[in-house]
Amino acid sequence: MRCRECGSEHEPARLSVCPDCLGPLDAFYDYSEVDWSEDSLSRRPRSLWRYRELLPLLDHGKAVDLGAGLTPLRRADRLAKALGLREIYLKDDTVNPTYSFKDRPASVAVSKALELGYKVVGCASTGNLAAATAAHSARAGLPCYVFIPKGIEGTKISQAIAYGARIVSVNGTYDEANAVASRAADRFGWALVNINVRPYYVEGSKSLAFEVCEQLGWEAPDHIIVPIGSGALLNAIAKGFGELRDLGLIEGRGPKISGAQGQGCSPVVDAFRAGRDSIEPVEVPNTIAKSLAIGDPGDGVYALRRIRESGGFAEAPSDAEITEAIRLLGRTEGLFAEPAGAVTVAALKRLVASGAIEGDERIVCYITGNGLKAPEAVAPSEADILEISPTLEGPGAEILEVGAWRT
Repeated sequence: MRCRECGSEHEPARLSVCPDCLGPLDAFYDYSEVDWSEDSLSRRPRSLWRYRELLPLLDHGKAVDLGAGLTPLRRADRLAKALGLREIYLKDDTVNPTYSFKDRPASVAVSKALELGYKVVGCASTGNLAAATAAHSARAGLPCYVFIPKGIEGTKISQAIAYGARIVSVNGTYDEANAVASRAADRFGWALVNINVRPYYVEGSKSLAFEVCEQLGWEAPDHIIVPIGSGALLNAIAKGFGELRDLGLIEGRGPKISGAQGQGCSPVVDAFRAGRDSIEPVEVPNTIAKSLAIGDPGDGVYALRRIRESGGFAEAPSDAEITEAIRLLGRTEGLFAEPAGAVTVAALKRLVASGAIEGDERIVCYITGNGLKAPEAVAPSEADILEISPTLEGPGAEILEVGAWRT
């Protein structure tokens, strides 16, 4: 483990921050051990654990594998045509075991918690991580405690409860729920995956870089668009592309990386636009993308650096733009995304409109969560439903006859 700030190195133990300067820790590996030839990978699990050499588990017998990862990379030609672009791909993490990308870091973190000897796991969550942690803890046979802010989608809580999690609702924001969870981890000796196991947890998300490049024949895309909540996902994906470059598996500097947040909670985007190097927290997040409603993002400053270093951009679409992006994805590509997933497409539309995106770029949008997580985001209106009589006669039927409805 190496500190991101002071550079000091430490053994991979029960460490959540650098003991020297309290900076964040990153995992590093023996890169000489990596064999990702086509023959080697063909014999490996069809999950993120196929990349085991660059995941922070020493005893791979402790891996808790529900099949997260190796999700489809869908070429989206109809979406590209609608936006006037040449080549768009959708990295579809809506089909993970609990239907979001959070299965990736949860799988790694619960596995590492087992290896480190923890007896209880848990997390602070805006919804998706609750389900992912609960499912993997159930598979591992460990009790799970989930700390949530009041007001997150009921479907996500029901999912975590189904996996046996104990739900602790904090009457406050996500940041307040996170603070309570951190105190509980210290007091009771629990492994809170995105708090005191965080240096290992974030490593699971970089598999999204590995998979995209493998699925593109070990080529990097020109431009990727990533949702930002805490900033950990974007930072991990950037780290993954860097590791592939260092291994010689891809050429060049890697893709431009652009970040997307909802307009009602966009501290990283605000800093990018203002040219600041620091993040000003949002005290009361208010966005339809509740999975991204983290007012004080722990890895926000690092995500900001990654965006700038790569030559990327940052956008914060409105709730209306995100809702339209959900519908656009559905009607062009048959993919149903939750707001926090569709925010990347909404951001892409903005970047095209501003001229920031070049029409011949190979672009990947990360679609991080399934629309069934938050179906109320596209609740039907009267305009969505045509009511007719059971005889196919009378008012409304004539519209069907001429094929004029919804065209």
